[in-house]
Amino acid sequence: MKRFALLISAAVLSATPAFAADLNWNSGGNGASTIYSSTPATDWTGFYAGVNGGYAWGTQTNQPNAAPRTETNSNGWQVGGQAGYNVDLGGLVIGGEADLQWANVGVEHDIANGTSKTGIDLYGTIRGRAGATFGQVMPYVTAGFAAGRGSVTNSTTVNNVSSKTSEAQTHLGWTAGLGIEAKATDNITVKAEYMYVDLGTQNYALAGGDVTQRFSVIRAGVNYKF
Repeated sequence: MKRFALLISAAVLSATPAFAADLNWNSGGNGASTIYSSTPATDWTGFYAGVNGGYAWGTQTNQPNAAPRTETNSNGWQVGGQAGYNVDLGGLVIGGEADLQWANVGVEHDIANGTSKTGIDLYGTIRGRAGATFGQVMPYVTAGFAAGRGSVTNSTTVNNVSSKTSEAQTHLGWTAGLGIEAKATDNITVKAEYMYVDLGTQNYALAGGDVTQRFSVIRAGVNYKF
């Protein structure tokens, strides 16, 4: 057994120089390796922009001036675009992103002689992002500022005459979420993310009091890195 182990050791040691030469560990005797490079295999640094789409659901709270508070489930679609900048620190990517979303997230209920729809028509966020890279894939977390345009639209029909009145207000709040992004090519990435958006409370005359908008979003998108 000892003799067999010595023979195996001698064979491995004799084969090592040739194996290293085949893998180009030595480069012309200067001691530098051509296998190792300080440049990462994937570099996330740079500006990017893209589009996204998804679905939102949440809770709309109405606090009328002279009635009990009510909470109603809201839902709807959203589609938009985003732009940002990443800095790749080698395994850790930090950056910032801004997005703008056209949305139809709201609630419709009956009123006298018609219906009333309350919801969010447009919203955007400005966020920081931080992610860890695993080759072509980067899971990340994100959080920041959110703002949106809310509206109340009352549609009524009296004596066969239809009318519509609307009111818009600006909501301010915050957002946080997480996601995962992967490189399809050197310049194109795809992503999926979850966001929680709290747009706070505004007072609407047509709603007769305060309206609070909070919702979650699941969306998918594609980015182009410049």
